[in-house]
Amino acid sequence: MEQVAKLLLWQLLLLQRSIVHLYSVPADMLNPESVVVSVSNVSAVAGSQTVLTCKSYRMIWTQDRLNDRQRVVHWDLYSNPDGDYKAERLCDMYSAGEQRVYSSYNQGRIAMPQNAFADGNFSLVIKDVAESDQGTYSCNLHHHYCHLYETVKIQLEVTEKAREAKRYWDGEKAVIVALKDSTVVLPCVNRNQIWTERHSEEEQQVVHWDRQPPGVPHDRADRLIDLYASGERRSYGPLFIRQKMNITETAFALGDFSLRISGLENADEGTYSCHLHHHYCGLHERRIFRVSVTEPVREKKVVNLTNPNSVPAVDPNLGRGHNVINVIIPESRVHFFQQLGYILATLLLFLILLIIVVLVTRKRRRRGYEYNVKKYEEKDVNLKEVSADTTDLTQYKSEGIRLDFKNNILKERAEQAQSFPAKIIDLDKDFRKEYCK
Repeated sequence: MEQVAKLLLWQLLLLQRSIVHLYSVPADMLNPESVVVSVSNVSAVAGSQTVLTCKSYRMIWTQDRLNDRQRVVHWDLYSNPDGDYKAERLCDMYSAGEQRVYSSYNQGRIAMPQNAFADGNFSLVIKDVAESDQGTYSCNLHHHYCHLYETVKIQLEVTEKAREAKRYWDGEKAVIVALKDSTVVLPCVNRNQIWTERHSEEEQQVVHWDRQPPGVPHDRADRLIDLYASGERRSYGPLFIRQKMNITETAFALGDFSLRISGLENADEGTYSCHLHHHYCGLHERRIFRVSVTEPVREKKVVNLTNPNSVPAVDPNLGRGHNVINVIIPESRVHFFQQLGYILATLLLFLILLIIVVLVTRKRRRRGYEYNVKKYEEKDVNLKEVSADTTDLTQYKSEGIRLDFKNNILKERAEQAQSFPAKIIDLDKDFRKEYCK
């Protein structure tokens, strides 16, 4: 209990230093090959060193190929002689070892195929079946390295009558009724590739770290490190990135694939993901870390104003600040074309707005010109240039003259005089012209 308490206290101290928040999430349905195990928020001070913890004891690699005891199959017998329950180990076999039979009575009488781990057939052959062989047999398949455990149960009954020999399923397990003194085969077959040597485990285990800068999707993340169980390591990116981000050399021996980042800067912010792949065991896990960098808290110096001659002491641990040179790393072509597309789209939008403004301004100018023309046509009229013939015009009278006429002739003459003025006709005009000649 004391050790557990010390371990919990140490974890709490680590959490307080790095301000890490962990919470588990379900599997990612969009990418079923990579199951998200945990998501962490890490906040560290600029200039410090932080560790993104990524451990998996299922990925521990031991290069014990000459004495491989990770895969094993064994047969057990559960019998009930004389009313006493009894469990007995019959035989077992490792993938890199010989078959072992525990009882001298069963030596040469029971056996499994020698090429069981190559064919996936672990059936048990029993010769000269006796009544003492009755009971429930279990075929146990273990892959300790991949944490796989399977059990197949078969019930064996012995009869002396050949017509009673049969096989059937009782709903839970297979039941075999075998003839006494005959040979019976208890089937146990597993064809999965985990029991074969077709693949090299060193090539099947790989760990890689990715980094997503802020605003970059997961499929465009930058690869940082690839680490294989064989010892091969691949680092990507500029030299200063390779030097500040590392994984220990004993990662596969200890199962600790934590990423150590030294000299944190604001440019190191982003989403980091640790991918653990063991294709041989079907293991695909992903751990996500969201890293944010905060500015260090500067201590305020207290100056003693009572003594004007006192000068604040210089801290010998502080050194001169180095000149900082900003190195601009060129992005990939995909990011370049993406930024170029944003710029072209902005210019096109600005050009469309400019055209709309010009068209609206021209339309308003045309409307103003037509209005001025109409205004001038209505007001600037020279009355002197307008001449009218008033010889035929009659004087307008607003009120009609009411006359009492004695007869229709006088009334008719009055109306004619009112509508058409009397025209003077000179009948002697032509005569006078001729006379004057």
